[in-house]
Amino acid sequence: MNTKIKNILNKKNKSKILCLTAYSKNFAELVDKYVDITLIGDSLGSVLYNYDTTKKVTLTNMIDHSKSVRLGVKKSLMVVDMPFNTYRSNLSAYKNAKRVIKETKCDAVKLEGGKKIITQIKYLIKKKIPVMGHLGLLPQSAKGKFKSKGKSTRETKQLIKDALLLQSSGVFAIVIECVKAATAKKITQSLKIPTIGIGSSVHCDGQVLVTDDLIGLNSTKIRFVKKFINIKKYINIGLKKFSKDVKLKKYPTKKHSY
Repeated sequence: MNTKIKNILNKKNKSKILCLTAYSKNFAELVDKYVDITLIGDSLGSVLYNYDTTKKVTLTNMIDHSKSVRLGVKKSLMVVDMPFNTYRSNLSAYKNAKRVIKETKCDAVKLEGGKKIITQIKYLIKKKIPVMGHLGLLPQSAKGKFKSKGKSTRETKQLIKDALLLQSSGVFAIVIECVKAATAKKITQSLKIPTIGIGSSVHCDGQVLVTDDLIGLNSTKIRFVKKFINIKKYINIGLKKFSKDVKLKKYPTKKHSY
């Protein structure tokens, strides 16, 4: 087992796991200093390409951005989302996941779903491909407006059942997205492997966010997103100074010219 994955597993009930997204080398270098897991999420579809759904993200999109991220990741575990329609069968899952790992040199892949894709997950793990699970809100299969999960007793039981199923299949951690706090707590307590929450309360073993969201680069208004800094403010200051200096012929000076 990958040493980095062992470290993630050992954090269960001991210390919080930090996970953030990165889609390029520059962001990866910054994120890598603070996190345990750097995730190249298919969220890049909406963040970078303005897609209205992650279903439009291709395997090539994921691989190209992950290659860039790899250049900036030195210490954290690098996980790549398998995009929509790339793991419909055991063979397609293996072929595509193998390509992702070979071309990006990532440490693991992430798949969305429980019982419906358990055979693919088992097959990948049997073939020595590390897998991270993802339960709750599943953007790749969600229809209509996104809604939180785990509200009813039936939904809660199914989520716990799926989580235990994923654990028994060999996944090393599970992302739990937009799951009610009480349900997220039950899932986390039911597992020996870590849960990483996004909009699923402090009860999870770790937290993940889209980096562009938490630094205020996106103007998105999602309940679970806290803007820890408004980076747009500082970008605007720099751009304004550049614009002013060029117009006043203060830039470039001899120092910045050949």
